Formats: sequence, structure tokens, C-alpha cells
Amino acid sequence: MEIDLDLAGRRVLVVGGAPASRLAIARVLHAGASVFLASVSHPAGPAHPVPAAVHRIALPRTRTAWRELLSAVDLVVIIELPRAAETTLRAAARDRRVWIVRESPAATSPIGHVTLAGGGPGDEGMLTLAAREALRRADVVFFDRLAPQARGRDWAPGAEWVDVGKTPGHHAVPQAEIERQMVDAALAGRTVVRLKGGDPFVFGRGGEEVAACRAAGVPVTVLSGVTSAIAVPAAAGIPVTHREVSRMFTVVSGHAPLDDATVAHLIGLDGTIVVLMGVNTLPHLAAALTRNGMPSDMPLAVIERGLTPGQRTTITTVGESTEMAARLGVRSPAILVIGEVVRLCHDDDAALREVAAFAAGR
Repeated sequence: MEIDLDLAGRRVLVVGGAPASRLAIARVLHAGASVFLASVSHPAGPAHPVPAAVHRIALPRTRTAWRELLSAVDLVVIIELPRAAETTLRAAARDRRVWIVRESPAATSPIGHVTLAGGGPGDEGMLTLAAREALRRADVVFFDRLAPQARGRDWAPGAEWVDVGKTPGHHAVPQAEIERQMVDAALAGRTVVRLKGGDPFVFGRGGEEVAACRAAGVPVTVLSGVTSAIAVPAAAGIPVTHREVSRMFTVVSGHAPLDDATVAHLIGLDGTIVVLMGVNTLPHLAAALTRNGMPSDMPLAVIERGLTPGQRTTITTVGESTEMAARLGVRSPAILVIGEVVRLCHDDDAALREVAAFAAGR
């Protein structure tokens, strides 16, 4: 059972060593509580100092001492406590009718851990439960431009958030530097989350980041995310496969023009083509498709800002797509869908805006 408590202005006692308690402390501070820390054994280390707002107190040894302390708090969060001492604490809490919750301790190993988490296509509702749990345990989050982050401080209030995002044609933080920062943080004993848009292994350079971690001896986990290659067309009412229309789909990176041999092969597959990062190279792609035999009236959809309140879906054809994109000022992020399945599109943009407005007003 999960109970949502309003801790603003409340007094919360955290019981445990400072390093192991650091994430719980960050969460209750973020919730607006006054925080007291009763440390078990080890003092705060240099990598995990106790925030100045936290009041350090001695750990009580008797039931009477616990009762006196608990008379001044509203909630107790146990992180780590010897079994006998916890039994005494729980008995005193029953006496004072104070609520107790237990949380798992934060990682305190000499070498940390890296989690590559797929953030999905942008709608925070499509962030997986596994990714949310990884964020809850993070000491530092390296995030991309398209990763969901509006509520990041709520998901990971104890974490440092580092922007390593790229924009088309501009990589402010080179990939090698991202990998170095991730590895260095983990080698310092920190719990690292690399939050990426979509799925880490779908044009996300996740394989390179896993290789960098393994080369440095850093444990690494990959959490798949909902890829925009499927979710964004679905948000516009376009199925990437459909019985008797398309029995396959191919996901292509459009950041660089495709050669004629590749384009001819794609046409020969006779399936749906989904192009990510293809706005800037659309004129080259459209010309290559028609040059290699695709009918100029083949349907093409451009879906901008997918799964956001500003989503815009434009239906055109391969032959008219370049003029349309220039006339409408199509911009990244956008996904191209090419194939007969586009004829099945029903414009869900208005419905999506209504859902977003409803969610914002709840």
C-alpha cells in the first residue's frame, strides 16, 4: 500500500548512516519537512555530506529516550538500524502513536553503478516504472534534450541534474566527454542514471556508453524505453503495420542523406519506412525515393513534437513533401512515416491536446 503524505512543515526523523540515508533525506527536504538525522555508526563522508538544513542528533539507546525524541516528530523513516534497536524504536513509536516507514539504504559501495534509462518519446506518462525507480535512487542524472525532465526534481530530488543534450548540428558536450563524466561519477561511488529520449539502443548511442562503462569496470544496466519510432506514429493514428497493408516496418536514421542503393533496398521491402532525425535531409530523401522507383503519390506523414500538447501531424505525398515542409516551416523534433499505412491516419492531434489539458488541470 502506498500512502501519499503531505510533509510540508512536518518534522521527520531519519534513522541511519548519513551516506545510506542521503536519498531519503533529499526527498523529505524536497517535500518541505524539517529533517532530523539520528546516525547509526559511520559519519558523513566527503562524497555524501549532510545538508546544512538537517539537524544531527544522538541515537537514543532506551525506550524512554526514544519516546522523548518521538514526542517531537511526526514521522520516522528507518534506513538502517540494528534489529534490537529497531524493536525498541517501534515500541516507543506505538507508545507515542508516531508513524514509521522503512526505506532501502542508498548504495554506499566504493564503485557506483550506471543505469541507461530510456525516457520514452516525451510524454512523462510513458516513462517506465523501472526508469522512475532508477531516478529515485540516483545521485546524478545525465539527461538529453528530448528526455522527460519537467518533473525531474520530484522524481529524483536528491540527484544532481547534468544537461548533456544535443541539438541538431550542435553537440555542446561531445559523446566522449559524456562517457567520461558518467564513468568518473560511478568510480567515485555515485549512483548514475543516463536519461535518454526514446530507447537507449535506438539511435541513442547507448551501445557506446555501455562499452565505456564495461571498459572501466563499472557495472551498467540498460532499461528499455518506449521508442518514438512506434509511439509517435501511433499518437497520430498511424499503425506502422496493418494487416494486408504493411507486414513490416524499417526504422532509419535520417541525420545524413541515404545513398541510392540503401533507398532502393528500402523501397524493395515494400513496408513502412519510419525516419528519425530526417527533417533536414527530407529533400534528399524524397528525391532519392522517386528516383529509385517509389510512386510520387506515396503517402508521407510528418509528425512534429510528438506526444506533446504541440503535436502537429501533416499528411502529404513523397512528391509534394519538400514544398510542404518549406511552406509550413517543419522543424525538429519530427518523425517521417512513409507508406500505405499513412492512408489509415486519423488526426489525433486535437484529442491529444484535450488529454494534455485535462492532465494539467487535475
